[in-house]
Amino acid sequence: MNSPPPIINRSKNSRATINKIITCSFVDGPGNRLVLFFQGCNLACTACHNPYTIGTCDHCGDCVPACDPGALTLQQNKIVFEPTLCDQCDACLTVCPISASSMTAQYSVEDVLDLIHKHKVFLSGITVSGGEATLQADFVGALFAAIKSDPDLSDLTCFIDSNGMLDEAGWQALLPVTDGVMLDIKAFSNELHRELTGDVNYVALKASRLIHKAGKLHEIRYLLIPGKTDNPDELQHLVDFVQALGLDTRVRLNAFQHHGVRGAALNTDSIPKEGVDAVVQLLGRSGIHNVTTPAIYQ
Repeated sequence: MNSPPPIINRSKNSRATINKIITCSFVDGPGNRLVLFFQGCNLACTACHNPYTIGTCDHCGDCVPACDPGALTLQQNKIVFEPTLCDQCDACLTVCPISASSMTAQYSVEDVLDLIHKHKVFLSGITVSGGEATLQADFVGALFAAIKSDPDLSDLTCFIDSNGMLDEAGWQALLPVTDGVMLDIKAFSNELHRELTGDVNYVALKASRLIHKAGKLHEIRYLLIPGKTDNPDELQHLVDFVQALGLDTRVRLNAFQHHGVRGAALNTDSIPKEGVDAVVQLLGRSGIHNVTTPAIYQ
């Protein structure tokens, strides 16, 4: 990516395409958080648990006949979603040819601020996720800046859950208003990373180093996929990478399961607790003890 540094639009009139908002989450950063799931991703991970957040609706209309309640209509060549009619059958997600949800909404910064104010008493912070939230980096920057400048919200922490594929200039613009980044490393081998995501990994690895140097790397997240990311070479790269960052680096090991995945990933074995525990022991022998593992295995 060779784009110029993004200009953070601090206007509350900027808008973002949001797939879903959760107003109470204890798994998307520290404490209780309001989480915004942005639509659209710049990777096409075969093991994605939210594949309907990858694409951006092109208004082809294929989903309209599948929507029995009539929540989706095609008006002036644009898909219009009426959430009050939706029965959440997700038939539209099944038929979409580009893994895009048409059940999205446009939010302004002011819209999100109003929602945060409503739930403020219960919140520790805000997390933006996806999809990939940094594809809408201007909005994220504007939102975080608005939170920091609001006396009633400024105590909330602002976190980004990211695949790290934003360029250096983009991170340099976002980090001053960001308190923490939870960064997914999909694989260390470029060949394996391309197989799993459709792209190479050097941007994400460079981003993790940059974010760590800025003191904003909350944790590295690593998905253990049997026969892929749990092989000895990959795990040694994980050890080397964490050791280079520092042994205090938090590592969250996620276990591949079948929930939400599509296609060939359904034929991949899920990883049991014993497999994750073996990786924890390997990391421990290398001096890496700040490790979090799944609370539930399906």
